[in-house]
Amino acid sequence: MKLQNINNVEKFFSVIDECRGRVELVSPEGDRINLKSKLAQYLSLASVFSNGYIKELDLIAYEREDVDRLLKFMYQGE
Repeated sequence: MKLQNINNVEKFFSVIDECRGRVELVSPEGDRINLKSKLAQYLSLASVFSNGYIKELDLIAYEREDVDRLLKFMYQGE
Protein backbone atom coordinates (compact mmCIF):
# COMPACT_ATOMS: atom_id res chain seq x y z
CA MET A 1 0.00 0.00 0.00
CA LYS A 2 1.17 3.53 -0.69
CA LEU A 3 0.88 6.20 1.96
CA GLN A 4 1.32 9.78 0.83
CA ASN A 5 1.74 13.21 2.36
CA ILE A 6 2.31 12.17 5.96
CA ASN A 7 2.45 15.40 7.95
CA ASN A 8 2.33 13.92 11.46
CA VAL A 9 5.34 11.60 11.54
CA GLU A 10 5.06 11.07 15.31
CA LYS A 11 1.46 9.86 14.95
CA PHE A 12 2.51 7.66 12.01
CA PHE A 13 5.08 5.89 14.20
CA SER A 14 2.48 5.58 16.96
CA VAL A 15 0.10 3.84 14.52
CA ILE A 16 2.92 1.50 13.43
CA ASP A 17 3.59 0.66 17.09
CA GLU A 18 -0.10 -0.21 17.58
CA CYS A 19 -0.04 -2.73 14.74
CA ARG A 20 -0.18 -6.37 15.86
CA GLY A 21 1.68 -7.92 12.95
CA ARG A 22 4.69 -7.16 10.86
CA VAL A 23 4.70 -3.87 8.94
CA GLU A 24 7.43 -3.40 6.36
CA LEU A 25 8.75 -0.42 4.45
CA VAL A 26 9.54 -1.34 0.85
CA SER A 27 12.52 0.55 -0.56
CA PRO A 28 12.69 1.65 -4.21
CA GLU A 29 15.09 -1.28 -4.74
CA GLY A 30 12.54 -3.74 -3.34
CA ASP A 31 14.22 -4.29 0.02
CA ARG A 32 11.84 -4.76 2.96
CA ILE A 33 12.56 -3.18 6.34
CA ASN A 34 10.59 -4.14 9.46
CA LEU A 35 9.12 -0.91 10.84
CA LYS A 36 8.13 -2.54 14.12
CA SER A 37 11.79 -2.16 15.09
CA LYS A 38 12.54 1.26 16.61
CA LEU A 39 16.06 1.19 15.20
CA ALA A 40 14.71 0.43 11.73
CA GLN A 41 12.21 3.28 12.07
CA TYR A 42 14.97 5.79 12.71
CA LEU A 43 17.48 4.46 10.22
CA SER A 44 15.16 3.72 7.32
CA LEU A 45 13.10 6.89 7.50
CA ALA A 46 15.95 9.30 8.17
CA SER A 47 16.55 9.54 4.45
CA VAL A 48 12.87 9.45 3.44
CA PHE A 49 11.63 12.61 5.11
CA SER A 50 12.85 16.06 5.99
CA ASN A 51 11.18 18.78 8.02
CA GLY A 52 8.80 16.26 9.60
CA TYR A 53 7.08 15.41 6.32
CA ILE A 54 6.96 12.15 4.35
CA LYS A 55 5.93 12.51 0.70
CA GLU A 56 5.35 8.83 -0.09
CA LEU A 57 5.96 5.38 1.40
CA ASP A 58 5.33 1.85 0.18
CA LEU A 59 4.26 -0.38 3.07
CA ILE A 60 3.26 -4.00 3.49
CA ALA A 61 1.07 -4.96 6.45
CA TYR A 62 0.34 -8.65 6.93
CA GLU A 63 -2.65 -8.44 9.29
CA ARG A 64 -6.01 -7.19 8.01
CA GLU A 65 -6.61 -5.12 11.15
CA ASP A 66 -3.23 -3.42 10.63
CA VAL A 67 -4.15 -2.57 7.04
CA ASP A 68 -7.40 -1.06 8.32
CA ARG A 69 -5.51 0.89 11.00
CA LEU A 70 -3.07 2.30 8.44
CA LEU A 71 -5.87 3.19 6.02
CA LYS A 72 -7.72 5.00 8.80
CA PHE A 73 -4.57 6.97 9.59
CA MET A 74 -4.06 7.80 5.91
CA TYR A 75 -7.61 9.07 5.41
CA GLN A 76 -8.43 10.51 8.83
CA GLY A 77 -5.08 11.16 10.45
CA GLU A 78 -6.09 8.94 13.40
